[in-house]
Amino acid sequence: MSVPTPVRIGLVSVSDRASQGIYEDRGLPTLQTWLDEALTTPWQALNRLIPDEQLLIETTLIELCDREDCALILTTGGTGPALRDVTPDATRNVAHRVLDGFGEQMRAVSLHYVPTAILSRQIGATRGRTLILNLPGQPRAIKQTLDGIFAAVPYCIDLIGGPRLETRSEVIAAFRPKK
Repeated sequence: MSVPTPVRIGLVSVSDRASQGIYEDRGLPTLQTWLDEALTTPWQALNRLIPDEQLLIETTLIELCDREDCALILTTGGTGPALRDVTPDATRNVAHRVLDGFGEQMRAVSLHYVPTAILSRQIGATRGRTLILNLPGQPRAIKQTLDGIFAAVPYCIDLIGGPRLETRSEVIAAFRPKK
């Protein structure tokens, strides 16, 4: 009996200061922990810690989609209105399709916690068979956002031809329409 190939998931933390070692990145560990708790499907993280440089973000996303064959990429950071916040811009530039519902829902979830959620430019998009989601940068906001949107992620990945992701229903129940 063969061991299933782990689903590849790209985790990208976008931060000038963390990438320079000025402070410890907390985005990647938060994403890793949340996915470890939520997924029952074997998976492998491909971690990247990069500065807020649009071309580098674009190159990283293309690498993780096209060469590393990630089914899902979660980015954290760089989604606000500041001049250096360019993660959504980079994502749009490499995307084949933008899925507006993800961005709308991420902001709706965040508005339950902070009024500044309206400043967020988070988006969801696809590139080939990869789903890319731009999450906020703070660990608590990452968890809140994933709790609010991830139920739709496995079915989205099904629809774009990616591998099947299964979740622990007590953490997050994946929604798939009944046939």
